[in-house]
Amino acid sequence: MAMADNTTSTQRVEQTAGMPTLHKVIFVVLLIGLIALPFFAYPVFAMKVMCFALFAAAFNLLLGFGGLLSLGHAAYFGGASYVAAHAAKVWGLTPELSVLCGAAAAGVLGFAIGSLAIRRQGIYFAMVTLAFAQMVYFVALQAEFTGGEDGIQGVPRGELFGLFSLADNMALYFFVLIVTFGGILFLYRIVHSPFGQVMKAIRENEPRAISLGYDVNRYKLIVFTLSATMAGLAGATKSQVFQLASLTDVHWSMSGEVVLMTLLGGMGTVFGPLIGAGIIVTMQNYLATFGAWVTIIQGVIFVLGVLMFREGIIGVISRWLKKPL
Repeated sequence: MAMADNTTSTQRVEQTAGMPTLHKVIFVVLLIGLIALPFFAYPVFAMKVMCFALFAAAFNLLLGFGGLLSLGHAAYFGGASYVAAHAAKVWGLTPELSVLCGAAAAGVLGFAIGSLAIRRQGIYFAMVTLAFAQMVYFVALQAEFTGGEDGIQGVPRGELFGLFSLADNMALYFFVLIVTFGGILFLYRIVHSPFGQVMKAIRENEPRAISLGYDVNRYKLIVFTLSATMAGLAGATKSQVFQLASLTDVHWSMSGEVVLMTLLGGMGTVFGPLIGAGIIVTMQNYLATFGAWVTIIQGVIFVLGVLMFREGIIGVISRWLKKPL
């Protein structure tokens, strides 16, 4: 028993001491690929993929590592989109300040909703988050500053730090790249920190975590707020890319899409949500000519993916390699 405890302790020290070599290589390859991507693909499409990759990674922090299924993450993604768009268009803030305003608003909203939602577990927790998300949707539909069904259109991209114009897609692309890549690294650090290890312990065996003296609800609220903030960062960035904040961003179907991205790529893995987001966004883009059939095609692919890759694409690869990804 003592030997097993020592082994577990050693593994935890290794997980929090530094980034494994394999992960460093993957991040370097990912960064190089993203830098080269706009020269081979339409920059706006590439930016959309990155925004949703960050959104999925933020959701995975809550579901994959916190064990909490939220069906209302569109509230933070879309809410931040509206706030960032309003800040840029009405307040005249620079792009980086607009994005930060959106992320901060999502964090505050996440803290408020999370404070109530964490009092329930399982399906009840999920339904509470969905109910609050629907409330945010109706506020977005009725509020004057959101533009109702028209949304906030013509959002100015502005100048980064008041110096560099982001009107050009390539200039904006590298701004989005910095935000997305930095956000993913931040989430990676959270997962592999002592805080992340406690969250995993709560996910695996909450009663045991309570018996060890951890304030479980406090940890849940923190991870919920962090996840909401990072989801808001993705939504705020997306509003800059498309110069638009619309009801689509806060609709319940957006919450469903991010769940699909996470499960397809690999829940509880670092790189799975990125792959899942890339697949779903690519499908939506290149299968758009099929109209309403896109949803059916997505459903079929999801079912096949769950049957063939029950742990998600990256989850299966991780099991084959016997190394966490």
